[in-house]
Amino acid sequence: MALALEEEHRYLAESVAAFAARADGIADARARETELAAGGLPASWDQLLRQRLHAIHLPEDHGGDGAGLMELAVVVEQLARAMYPGPFLPTVLTSALLAEAATGGDVAAGTAETLAAFTAGATGAAVYDGLTAVADADSWRVSGSTGPVLGLPGAQIVLARAVVDAHTDVWLRLDPAALEITALDGVDLTRAIGTATVNDLTVGADAEVAGLTLADAQWVRAVLLAAEAAGTTAWTRDTAVEYVKTREQFGRPVGSFQAVQHKAAMMLVRSEIAAAAAWDAARAADHAADQRALVTAQATVAALPAGIDNALECVSLLGGVGFTWEHDVHLYWRRAISIASLAGSEELWAVALGELARTAKRDFTFVDADTLPALRAEVGEILDQMLTLPDDAVRSDGWAPERGGSRRALLAETGLVAPHYPAPYGRAAGAPEQAVIAQEFAARGLEQPTTVIGEWVLPTILEHGSEAQKQRFISPTLRGEIVWCQLFSEPGAGSDLAGLSTAARKVDGGWIVSGQKVWNSMAHEADWGVCLVRTDPDAPKHRGISYLLIDMKAAGVDVRPLKQATGLYEFNEVFLDEVFVPDECLVGEPNQGWRLAVTTLSNERLRMGGDLGHGSSDRFRTVIEQGDHSCSREEALRALGHSTSRELALSALNLRGVLARMNDLEPGAEISVAKVYNALAQRDGSRDLLRLLGPTGAVLDPVDDHAIDHIGLPAILFGGGTVEIQLNVIAQRVLGLPR
Repeated sequence: MALALEEEHRYLAESVAAFAARADGIADARARETELAAGGLPASWDQLLRQRLHAIHLPEDHGGDGAGLMELAVVVEQLARAMYPGPFLPTVLTSALLAEAATGGDVAAGTAETLAAFTAGATGAAVYDGLTAVADADSWRVSGSTGPVLGLPGAQIVLARAVVDAHTDVWLRLDPAALEITALDGVDLTRAIGTATVNDLTVGADAEVAGLTLADAQWVRAVLLAAEAAGTTAWTRDTAVEYVKTREQFGRPVGSFQAVQHKAAMMLVRSEIAAAAAWDAARAADHAADQRALVTAQATVAALPAGIDNALECVSLLGGVGFTWEHDVHLYWRRAISIASLAGSEELWAVALGELARTAKRDFTFVDADTLPALRAEVGEILDQMLTLPDDAVRSDGWAPERGGSRRALLAETGLVAPHYPAPYGRAAGAPEQAVIAQEFAARGLEQPTTVIGEWVLPTILEHGSEAQKQRFISPTLRGEIVWCQLFSEPGAGSDLAGLSTAARKVDGGWIVSGQKVWNSMAHEADWGVCLVRTDPDAPKHRGISYLLIDMKAAGVDVRPLKQATGLYEFNEVFLDEVFVPDECLVGEPNQGWRLAVTTLSNERLRMGGDLGHGSSDRFRTVIEQGDHSCSREEALRALGHSTSRELALSALNLRGVLARMNDLEPGAEISVAKVYNALAQRDGSRDLLRLLGPTGAVLDPVDDHAIDHIGLPAILFGGGTVEIQLNVIAQRVLGLPR
């Protein structure tokens, strides 16, 4: 999924992509490499200006089109995907900084004149570091040497930040002719880069640009660089996938080999994360300063490295042809390296993100306090009433949901246990309604109720069950009177569910079930289990499977808890010895259970893709606050930053999925991508946490047992389908690689 979600943004992206295809920037860059490195313009520059792509984000009062940074990011992403050469990025970055300064109120004459020049097609470059300024009456004296600055050679307008003292800086418009500019050999062969040196240059006060802070300037840069990274990751992904679909080895397309499929699927994961980070940064235009600071660091940590990693993986999948000068992939690789470097050290940005994450959290709400006031008032009244009732639910020591209670009964009666369910079980709540309900729970410090396994089972009954089954199971489950378990996996058929051997034979009035299930969460506490059984042994393995509801107290059901490596009992093995299941507990038709199982599994994956338990940022915060780390504070903050980055990426990805559906887009890869990334994030976060602990990690802690948290990872890495199974799904069903 590209940055564009809204319809007008999708049209914009299509238009820019069409222009970029006509411009054929790669051919232009290859033909005029020396000229572009010196600051020359691409051959299609005049057409780009006529398309007004350079002015889409500039204020209408100054001749621009009056859009915002999100629209500019969409343009940047599409041009980067086509490797458009020349000074476009440094120019729009510089003009966007001026536009950001102009949002604060009155615009000085010099700033207005410069904005008009950009609208007319002037090129620019922005200097963030290396210069100092000393006030001298009504002017500034500027000195220093910059590091490498993109677009500096050939720039007609230079906007530079100069440090005044430890707490003050000033942004100035500098005349490029007054600077000693040195063109450098850039890693990116398609555009110019250079340094500037100045010694005691006098700059009039009228050159000062008021209303621009370093934080705002870093945010603008992060948005645009991340948008470029999203474009390059998409191109390298698509190029690799198309190649492995057709390249044959050993008589087969190489894309049919699992190792290749997993590489390609991970390329999709990276590109989705890069796009989500860039999009989340761009949408922060009207957000508070702490929110902008979070997304600035996040875009740099999450999106920019993905461009480098995907480019290298693309080369590895292309093989020798990808390592040639003639293939375009090295141009994308070079650009990815260039923009990631220009943003600053990834590790320092991770430290900055960790420091921010100690006290700030990203707001991913997409409704405000005035959204759906009638619903908000109604839900608030119900919750206030609920709080007056006794808290008489029976709670489990394990994962099972609370049982019964007057509070739960009220929530079920009013459709607030599963508000997205249709009436009479829920409120048929769409995304905005669900968000408002969630806010009302949160405002009172309440957790929304869950049916745990029931959240995967009940949607299947709603979609495929009989009316009698709906009436029998749905409302009691919502009231907490029924607890469910899932009887899918078997000792000989874990992720390969279609290979199950538990059999059911037809008898008068029902079915006799025999077999063994394993890794069944909550089976020792469950009232009912949803069970896949083979009812036609002669049918191909995806056929001949039926979907039964089994009373866990029925004769012949033997539940044996399994002690895990953690020392806990959270899973079970279940033996089914001639268990009678009446006909009314068959969901759907006989031998059609696989289709129902897919409904159940898709709900499981959606839920599991949204949370981060093991290695969560909260654990890192606790370690830092308590001083339990055996490393430097900076190293601990860096680890917190990376953990936070993973959580922010997941949240942005999930929010994009919600908004895409609200904009009538077809569901994309986000469910499987979120499942894969969630599992990897928990694995990496939990391992990073152990790296901080030192000797304390060797001792069990009754409160913050981080080591046991790590040992519990298999529950996530296996549950709902292993990472490898999910990579297969992405490769074959999303990317279309051959089986």
